[in-house]
Parts: sequence; structure tokens; C-alpha cells
Amino acid sequence: MRSRTVQGSIAIAATASLALAACGGAGGPQSGGSSKLTDGKIVIGLLNDQSGVYKDVSGPNSAVAIQMAIDDYKAKYGDKAVAKDIEIVQADHQNKADIANSKAQEMYDRQKADVILDVPNSAAALAVATQAKAKKKLYINIGAGTTALTGEKCNKYTFHWAYNTGVLARGTAGAITKAGGTSWNIVYPDYAFGQDMNKSFTKEITAAGGSVGQSIASPFPSDNFATFITKAGEGNPKVIGSMHAGGDLINFVKQFNQSPLKGKVQLAVGLMFITDIHTLGVDQFAGTQFTDAWYWNFDAQNKKWADRFKAKTNTRPSFAHAGNYSAALNYLEAVQAAGTDDADAVVGQLEGKKINDVFLRNGEVRKADHAVIHDVYLAKVKSSASEDWDYEDIVKTIPAAEAYGEANPACSMS
Repeated sequence: MRSRTVQGSIAIAATASLALAACGGAGGPQSGGSSKLTDGKIVIGLLNDQSGVYKDVSGPNSAVAIQMAIDDYKAKYGDKAVAKDIEIVQADHQNKADIANSKAQEMYDRQKADVILDVPNSAAALAVATQAKAKKKLYINIGAGTTALTGEKCNKYTFHWAYNTGVLARGTAGAITKAGGTSWNIVYPDYAFGQDMNKSFTKEITAAGGSVGQSIASPFPSDNFATFITKAGEGNPKVIGSMHAGGDLINFVKQFNQSPLKGKVQLAVGLMFITDIHTLGVDQFAGTQFTDAWYWNFDAQNKKWADRFKAKTNTRPSFAHAGNYSAALNYLEAVQAAGTDDADAVVGQLEGKKINDVFLRNGEVRKADHAVIHDVYLAKVKSSASEDWDYEDIVKTIPAAEAYGEANPACSMS
């Protein structure tokens, strides 16, 4: 699909409290007159699913979140901003790795993108990481879950900002298994993300004293899961785990709730966004526990930002929207501190940076593997919502170190 360009200068004037720009940038603001920017401007590429099963979880509205970051950066630094001309270019990767690869190459080479953000779908995400390494350009992934981005496929120019499959498994699989859900059958989408989810969940279930009877691969994407749900019910498991996301998760849960297994077997969800609950209905997910990277109504700071986002989009933000905002703002802060958009200089500003902002709590850009570790949350879907979009109870906060564990030994930045 044809790429679209959104000029940063046409955004609605920033009205945000500067408190939201509390990402502690290394170094003070540089003089705008001494900056060294490629082509005299910053270009931020947004590459994601804008028409398929992951459209609602991130999609076009992530451009709004990135524009909010641009507005807040300019409001904070004013005339001292190193980056005065900032634009966003967008493309739809259609959840296909080959299209993601070609669109990333186009963004870096023809559209002169300094950084690419988001890229849900793990196969697409890994393709873009290859381009970032080859082009020596920044890439900050928000939407994909694969641990390979900070493992065997890590590189100097790639950062993983929001979550990974290991984080989801440590929170959800451990909690459910320890609470008595000791026998599982898992259904997963048969591509990089689903395969990684299956591996991560199986590891954590086993570590918590449980077992996985079957791991069942399903096509991606799909709108018919009846056969896979029936097969997952074989052997009388206590838990059926769906490792799907976005539109596929919605279809899976809808069909599970229409099956004879509802009420007899616990349904566990590996990855869920607030938009999934909103689309299908809070009653369809009631009582479901899952790990969330961020929740819009967690505290006053999150809600204030979510109110700004809702005023522009008429919807509440998912954690992917907030993650794109945080990644964009911290990238611009790194440019400000470096006084340049030179990729190596920006990487140097990001590595090891400790961050507390609207998305990252107790955050740190881990130098060893470029995982951006932060607190995450074990959440439970409410039985009913007193306010539209307020669908989650936060059961507990999982500290960053516990959620992420040690740096992946498979990562080598050389």
C-alpha cells in the first residue's frame, strides 16, 4: 500500500502538562543552532498493520500518539529544540514479513526515516530488524512479542520497548498454574509470535509445577477456530490457553464461549489489548487474567494522557499507543541530548537510560540486549464496567526485574 506522510507541523498545538515529558533525558538541551540533522529534519517511520487483525490495537491511531510526543517535545524545548522540523511517514505491512522488509527499506532509503517504530507481528518485526542492522538506522519495536529481537536476532540499532512473550508468560502462566490450573492445552498461531508464545508459556507452566498436554498450531490469520477448540478440549485439561492476538483472539474467544467447553475449562489469554475487550464485550472476557504492559486508568498520570488521546481519537489508548508515544518522545530526547540524529550517537544516549514516564515505570534501556524493561501488571477483566473502556482490575504490579529476568545470553551486539 502507498505510504502516507503526516507533517509534524500541522498537529494540534500541544496542551499537555510538561510533567508528561518526565522522561529523564541524558544531558541538557542543546542549542538548536549547533545541531546536526540529516537533511535538516527528523523523519519518524510508523510501520504497522493498518487494515487487518491488528489494526485496532495500534494501527493509524499510533500516528496520533507519536504526534503527541512531537508536540510535547516541542513544547518542552521551544527554540532550544534540536529537532524543529519533524515528520511522520506511515505504511501498512499487512502482517507480511516480505512487505515489512520492503517498506522498511523504502522508509530508510527513499523517505529518509531516522527511526522506525511499532511493527506488530513478530515475523515482520524480525524482517525490519535485519534492515535496521544493514542500514545502521534506529528501530524501536513496540507491537511484536518475539524474544528473538533481544536474543539471537538482536543488533545495535534495534530496541524492544513494550513487552515480550517471556514477560507475558511469567505473569499469566505462573499465576494461573500456581492457583491450581496445572494441566494445559495450548492453541497458538503458526508463525514467529505464536511459536514463541507457545515456547515461553510451556516453560513457565512447567516451572510452576504444571504440564502442557498438547500444543496445537492454527493458521494465521483465521476466522474459524472450532476444530482447534474441540481438539484443545481433549484430555480434559484444566486450562486452554489461546496465544492469539487482535482479531484472531476475538474470534477465538467468541467461538470458545459458544462451545460446550465454556464453564468446564478455564480459558487463559496470552496477549490481550483493551481494544479486544471493547470489541467483543467485557462480559465475554469476564474474570480472564492476563499480563498487561500498561493500563489507561491505572493512575492519574495515565488517565490524563489517555484523556488527551481520547479527545483526538474518540477512543481509549491501548498499551501499544502509549508505547509508541513513549518510544517517540525518548528518541527525540536522545536526539536532543546528542545534538544530532546520528544513529550511533542516539544509541549511545539510549543505552542504559533509566526512564519514568507515562508508559514506563521503573524503566531502563538495558544495554546488554536492548530490552526496555519496566514494571508490568497482572490484570483481571471485570464482570461489568461502570465506565466505558474501564474493563480491568489490576491484581498486582510485577516489578521490572521479575518480569524480564536477566539479559538474554543469546544476544551479541557485535
